[in-house]
Amino acid sequence: MRKIVLYIAMSLDGFIAEQSGGVDWLKGDGSEPDSKGSYPAFYESIDTVILGYTTYHQVATELFPEKWIYSGKKSYVLTHKDLPDTEHIVFTKRNPGELLADLKGTEGGDIWICGGADIVNQLLELDLIDRYCISIIPMILGRGIPLFQNRSVQRALRLISTCSYDGIVDLVYEPR
Repeated sequence: MRKIVLYIAMSLDGFIAEQSGGVDWLKGDGSEPDSKGSYPAFYESIDTVILGYTTYHQVATELFPEKWIYSGKKSYVLTHKDLPDTEHIVFTKRNPGELLADLKGTEGGDIWICGGADIVNQLLELDLIDRYCISIIPMILGRGIPLFQNRSVQRALRLISTCSYDGIVDLVYEPR
């Protein structure tokens, strides 16, 4: 069965972006600049990408404006806006829980929860995340957009694996 996987990076102090949304700091310490880390293997394991509108807009307009970086994967953007679907992107107002339940019941690779924090926290509250892959970036931001915002939700996790490269530490957990 397909897994719903959160694969995301955060600062050592728990932020996924600066207060303004900036992510220029998402990089290693330069000790292994040629290392690709865990991302290439992870990306091959998925065929569906889930994003909130803010993350989609940042990817499409700031980070990779030339072309949709996730072409070849089916992308769903959760939004309240009325936007036309494209060849690779479905814009949807569907409830995240219902959408993911439908997707999980179909054939295919894993489903990537790409961001942002609002989507992650909705899915955390619904207990829909099957695997947490969190890359700890060697940076302390002091303030910004926290990954986990709902302080009342508790989830007991089991460590599956760790790996480090270029000063980044990848932690992989699954629910106990």
